[in-house]
Amino acid sequence: MDNFLKKEMKDIALSMFRKNFLGIFHGSLSARVEKNQFIINRQDAIFDNMNDNDFIKLYSKKDYRWNEASIDADIHLNIYKNISEAKYIAYVMPPFATSYTLTHETIKPLDYFGSTIIKEISVYDPKQFDDWYERAEIEIQNHMKKNQTNIIVIKGYGIYIYERDIQQIAKMIAILENSCKILHYM
Repeated sequence: MDNFLKKEMKDIALSMFRKNFLGIFHGSLSARVEKNQFIINRQDAIFDNMNDNDFIKLYSKKDYRWNEASIDADIHLNIYKNISEAKYIAYVMPPFATSYTLTHETIKPLDYFGSTIIKEISVYDPKQFDDWYERAEIEIQNHMKKNQTNIIVIKGYGIYIYERDIQQIAKMIAILENSCKILHYM
């Protein structure tokens, strides 16, 4: 099962890297393996040429492996612990969606796919970035649970999304990014 999940994640990571949703420095993908285990990319993973060593299996109880994992691992863990529907999680920073959040409080797509699938998304404002990583693991999952949503678009930071199917994650991110690109050029 781990090998199947890693292959799925490698394929999606390459696609999202080519679209500039994941980068050399930013982004993370994970998959829940069991209730207290998940696979996530390592902190030095390069998403366009991933191999099995670019992933690490983590347990909810922290050990030495956490030192090699993505800096987003705590956020992923907190979502998995508190939202049972989450099978896959992605953190991405698509350029048009991220830049659109800097000047707008909501994203209301006007294109066909965006307006029929997404409708409208509120932008979450973390207020300050100085202590964002200390607060992010709690605030992200709290926002998702409170608003009963599987996606959070964070001002100037990017998008966290969870799904049962990793292809759905890629689809939603692509639709949202294309909608923001259209809104940008209007």
